[in-house]
Amino acid sequence: MVVVAFGSNLGDRERTIRGAAAHIATFLASFRLSPIIETAAVGAGLENDPPYLNAIGVGESALPVRELFERLRSIEAAAGRERPYPGAPRTLDVDLILAGAQVVNEPDLQVPHSRFRDRLFVLEPLAAIAPELRDPITGRTIAELLVEARSR
Repeated sequence: MVVVAFGSNLGDRERTIRGAAAHIATFLASFRLSPIIETAAVGAGLENDPPYLNAIGVGESALPVRELFERLRSIEAAAGRERPYPGAPRTLDVDLILAGAQVVNEPDLQVPHSRFRDRLFVLEPLAAIAPELRDPITGRTIAELLVEARSR
């Protein structure tokens, strides 16, 4: 199962996420979108940034991980994503979180996503639609990872 995280804190956030999800549904079979939640920006110095809408999408794909990643980057660019500095507000952030049991560790691509186990804005919506899904690194389910993240 492929897991994609969506985030937006600029513009028409919900419309942007739903549009990106519709595009992704054209190349991820059996695509499902989690409930959309609102969260505060996470990170030092980001406390005054606009709040985010976040969601998770899951689906199936036989595409290579690199191609999935490039397609997601293309969707971000089409939505006006700019990267002036780390943590900058964004029209759309689309991250590849999991790609089945695949593990990729390249300079610009880490799958599973390197910080997903600590991010409630990823784990909560993912647990709502795929709690039994397993992290290929730790072997823990999303439900278990969520319990651990909430206890920190």
